[in-house]
Amino acid sequence: MAQELDVVELYNDLHKTPELGFQEFKTSAYIAQKLKEMGYEVTTGVGKTGVVAVEKGGEKGPCVMIRADMDALPFKINGEDKVIHACGHDSHCAMLLAIASRLKGKIKRGTLKLLFQPGEETLKGALSVIEDGVLDDVDIALGLHIRPSSDIPDGTVAATLMHSASIFVRIDVEGLASHASRPHLGVNCAEMLAAIVQNAGLLKFAPTLTWSMKCTKIEVGGAAVNVIPDKGYCMYDVRAETNPLMKDMLEKLERSAQSTAAAFGGKATMKLLGDVIPACEYDDELVKEMSDCIAETLGADKLRATSIGGGEDFHFFKIKKPSLRTAYIGVGTGATPGLHHPDMHMNPASLINGVKVMVAFALKYLG
Repeated sequence: MAQELDVVELYNDLHKTPELGFQEFKTSAYIAQKLKEMGYEVTTGVGKTGVVAVEKGGEKGPCVMIRADMDALPFKINGEDKVIHACGHDSHCAMLLAIASRLKGKIKRGTLKLLFQPGEETLKGALSVIEDGVLDDVDIALGLHIRPSSDIPDGTVAATLMHSASIFVRIDVEGLASHASRPHLGVNCAEMLAAIVQNAGLLKFAPTLTWSMKCTKIEVGGAAVNVIPDKGYCMYDVRAETNPLMKDMLEKLERSAQSTAAAFGGKATMKLLGDVIPACEYDDELVKEMSDCIAETLGADKLRATSIGGGEDFHFFKIKKPSLRTAYIGVGTGATPGLHHPDMHMNPASLINGVKVMVAFALKYLG
């Protein structure tokens, strides 16, 4: 049996070395050393900077993977570039290390796999470890994330974290330049973009589902005010509760932009900026088991049914391996003023709740 590690001490250590995605060299070295000291079989360099630890039981059983992300966020403060753990990934790694220390020597059947994933904020980290074969033997994948006080109370745990599908979109438009005194000789991309945004706002989707499609940037025109602009673009942040809804939204946005531009005599081209981050697709039975585990471990008063999240590349795991069963908890730590805020702070003492729940849940399958 390994010595149980203090999750707050681990958090304080990891918080001191924030690193950007795929640059988590100090973080991964610290994690790998701790895991080796516990006696785990450790693999480094997974997906470039990820770390995987494995413990196998003597009897047949499922492979259960618990995942934590490692990277921090970039900020520019007073003109200076900063890297800050403003999303809590240091706390996720601290919880997973504490979980590892409590599970070592207790795996009787199946396989425990611990994944410390790089580059979640780049939205490419999960894909990078998948390419390195991390999912090949996995039957169940579990995730966890701290929650702000605006989502769930400090000290509580949500059985599900409802991540949306998300993607950034760029729409480029082409028109025809002319002198502003002869607008009929040109095709005005400023007006074209305004109409594209207006028409996109008229699109309708299922009112029973949650979605948002927001224009977040428009750039058009040059230095001269008396020139009809012939090029421009706009950017969209698109989010959807389900993956089929995201597909429908993107198809309609593209058709709307193209037909609007054509009505002006111009052309619109839509481009997705990266892969669509999938919406969560949890296993209902697993979520029910997780809810029961939270109530049994912490008390029914500490259980929250769900918490709202943003986007998460964890859900590429299910997309790339459809047979995978997944669940993902939210750990209430009273984070304020909010995730991704440079001054984000929280109550590290509440991290032990996430540790206790994951240890108890893993032992139901592997103990």
